Amino acid sequence: MRPMVDEIKSTLGLEPHPTCGFTALSYLSPHRIANEALPAGYRGTHTLGLALYFLVTPEQPTRLHRIRSDQIYHHYLGDPLEVLMLLPDGKDAVAVVGSDLAAGMRPQLLIPGGTWHISRVQAGGSYALLGTTEWPSFDPTDLEIGDAPALMRAYPDVRSEIAAFTAAD
Repeated sequence: MRPMVDEIKSTLGLEPHPTCGFTALSYLSPHRIANEALPAGYRGTHTLGLALYFLVTPEQPTRLHRIRSDQIYHHYLGDPLEVLMLLPDGKDAVAVVGSDLAAGMRPQLLIPGGTWHISRVQAGGSYALLGTTEWPSFDPTDLEIGDAPALMRAYPDVRSEIAAFTAAD
């Protein structure tokens, strides 16, 4: 039997998060990277990497945002997660993270650093439990919340997808 949302939140200690549904940190590297050793654009020191759980529901989707670091989503339980990505080079993609490999889903998804992204549980689903790993680790100074109208102008070919994904944002 599939676990319920409240059971998952309780078991994993998930708390509401402003951009990513519900989250809980599962690993934070003890190793620090000095600011001068980081690529341009990073501020302050960062840890080498981190991992966290995140749970997305139809009522608590992710918000349109980007972070400076690369990250990989890992699908663990529940329904597939649709992810809209607006890449720094002007390209876009919609990927589905899930377990149905024959349908083209993959259990992992790389989101390159600087990519605007937003996700939602696939229509008809009730939740998606994933993990994300990021390196160097996330710092609040690395987060930017997206402006949907401005991104619709920058990515006119996916205007309707941006509007659909941000409807609950």
